[in-house]
Amino acid sequence: MSEMSVLKTNPLAKDQPGQYQAVRENGAGLIDLSSRGRITVGGSEAVMFLNGLITNDMKTLLDGQWMSAAFPNVQGRLIAAVRVVRLLDDISDTPRFLLDTEAATHKAVLKTIERFTLAGDFRVTDVTAETKMLSVQGKRSLAAVRAVLGEPIGELRGDGVVVTRWNDIEVTVIRASHTAEDGFDLVVDLAHAEAIANELISTGVLPVGDETFEILRIEAGIARFGTDMDETNVVSETNLDDAVSFTKGCYIGQEIIARIKYRGHVAKKLSGLIFEGSKLVEAGVVIKSVDGKDVGRITSVAFSPKLDKAIALGYVRYEHLAAGTDVVVGEGQLKAKVADLPFVRGSWYEN
Repeated sequence: MSEMSVLKTNPLAKDQPGQYQAVRENGAGLIDLSSRGRITVGGSEAVMFLNGLITNDMKTLLDGQWMSAAFPNVQGRLIAAVRVVRLLDDISDTPRFLLDTEAATHKAVLKTIERFTLAGDFRVTDVTAETKMLSVQGKRSLAAVRAVLGEPIGELRGDGVVVTRWNDIEVTVIRASHTAEDGFDLVVDLAHAEAIANELISTGVLPVGDETFEILRIEAGIARFGTDMDETNVVSETNLDDAVSFTKGCYIGQEIIARIKYRGHVAKKLSGLIFEGSKLVEAGVVIKSVDGKDVGRITSVAFSPKLDKAIALGYVRYEHLAAGTDVVVGEGQLKAKVADLPFVRGSWYEN
């Protein structure tokens, strides 16, 4: 998350200890996710074209729903992880989709889908620069968003999406978590984003900075492209299990991904590690078995206030993936145990 422009006029946008508690305890935090890429796709052939490119099944996605998906290459390796939001086109009643992806994969997704714009009724528009995405995360997120946008927001299920209005401004509301706590993403045009952010802050929502968000992300077990996964990883290694359908038709890279599931298993997979103490290691250090064999590497590290321990994401070889497996990390031979993800199961899992 490289920009906090909507929030930087407010002094609370700097990292402060209270931000973590606001999200993880009984409050709500405001995170600016505007640096992520946002691309709309429409047209009568949008479902057909996208279904041939992503791992999840577009045909199962209903109006007002979203799902996770991945763009793989022909070797089944990851190009990008995305969220696909299905909207209703008010003009033509044909499907229209919003693709949301990390800043690091924005250009790759755009390049992948743009080449099909001349092949049929398939329209692609990059709306990143003209919109902002604000995320309210925490146990109070529903109350805060309701206070600003109205009661109907509370009817959204975990994969729900609604387009509503605030002071005659269109706001797309997506119920989603980036922290393992309940949450809502608000996509709004650039000109009005600061006003709606300030309205949310006036309800008691506390702006959250990059450092705090990184801790919350790691506790939630959410991988980041360029840090925890990249184009060298097969999709099946990256813990994106919810992003893959094994019942849909053909798509690029399907043969490799299906073969891994039905004929064996991945050699390694992204997993969690919980250390015995609070000492942090560097990303990239080797994970070893208790008998000294190299069994993986660390990708992200943080101190978890909730667990009062150091935690990490990392790739662990299949033979050592079971939760509770003892490992040692780094030159200091720090003791750790393999852990299931997420590390923290917050209010999102109570819905």
